[in-house]
Amino acid sequence: MPVKTFMNEPVAGQSVEGGTPAGWVSLEFARLYDEHSRAIFYLALRFLGNPQKAEDATHDVFLKAFRRLDQFRGEASVRTWLYRIAINHCQNLCQSWHNRNIHASSDDIVFEAAVAKTDSPLRALETKELGQRIQKTLDALSEEYRLLLLLVADEELSYEEIAALVGQSSDAVRGKLHRARKAFAAHFEKTV
Repeated sequence: MPVKTFMNEPVAGQSVEGGTPAGWVSLEFARLYDEHSRAIFYLALRFLGNPQKAEDATHDVFLKAFRRLDQFRGEASVRTWLYRIAINHCQNLCQSWHNRNIHASSDDIVFEAAVAKTDSPLRALETKELGQRIQKTLDALSEEYRLLLLLVADEELSYEEIAALVGQSSDAVRGKLHRARKAFAAHFEKTV
């Protein structure tokens, strides 16, 4: 069995026979966190709609990843493996929350940030309204379509990476993304 690698370097202390992270060096995991935490945060934010919950989810994802290092088989990239953990974690969180109307607080934060970045409050208001329309449209889609659109648009993953994450062929992903984009456009036209 080859030594598993992260970021094209062998994992420190990784045993070849057992595949366990016996002497995992915290510096290596810190590098892994630095490289991928921002993308995981934004994925969680799109799922959860709340920056604080997304930050908590990001930390939970990396804690789970650390605890499951021995389960990383190296068949996919570390990024894909972390995304799968993040998607599962966020879906579990969403299923456990009864009240899904959590986007208002994140909209206010985004609005305040937009006002601070621009000289035009009108432009910031337009940006906020567009963001609300997009979120409303995404919420109207099935979970599968929403996930596919988020992965391809926000995370800029390839069809092959998305296929590995969702456990489908890349051709199936292409077809579903085509239908998801059509559904998004149809729902977006209906939002005001």
